[in-house]
Amino acid sequence: MVLNVQDVTKSFPGAEGDVPVLRGVSLMMERGETLALTGESGSGKSTLLHLIGGLDTVDSGTIHVGGHDITVMRDTERAALRRSDVGVIFQQFNLIPSLTVEANIAFQARLSGTFDAEHAARLSAALGLNDHVSKYPEALSGGQQQRVAIARTLCARPGLVLADEPTGNLDEATASEVLDQMLALVHETGAALLMVTHSQTVARRMGRHVHLSQGHVV
Repeated sequence: MVLNVQDVTKSFPGAEGDVPVLRGVSLMMERGETLALTGESGSGKSTLLHLIGGLDTVDSGTIHVGGHDITVMRDTERAALRRSDVGVIFQQFNLIPSLTVEANIAFQARLSGTFDAEHAARLSAALGLNDHVSKYPEALSGGQQQRVAIARTLCARPGLVLADEPTGNLDEATASEVLDQMLALVHETGAALLMVTHSQTVARRMGRHVHLSQGHVV
């Protein structure tokens, strides 16, 4: 079991008191699974993803990632887990402007001590980045930058990949191509993939589909 979320709740302060966003959400994933997380705006999709990634803390419930209970971890421990066991891909690419493509891809793996030059080279080739490794992010298109972000995440060999609308800023043809490459690489590495998406087309490409509504899994 790479992910085990049990009875998670989360609220945020509002003008008239706390506003519940997640109301007892539970889900599980095995290594190698792909799961689409859908729901209307405000249903808690991104909130749940941030909680699983240790970017925020739960009000109640537990989240185990790779056997580690992240709900009892300190900030530094959760950050260390993100460097080693959990990869996060955002809609915004979050590349480091001062680093080349090659250095951006290696960055997270070097932090976690898992960098493998051959693995990085395979990812670059599979994502069509071989002609761009010496360039800086500003010289790339949006689709190319998203490929770099995917390669950076997978280079560290995480057991769990979290993706928040990773193709949302791309045109339809580029989004489909990037998704194809991402699914193939996740399958190759054996990682589990949890993807937040508004697209039913993308959701149908995943092995499983979970829908959030008013803070509940339905």
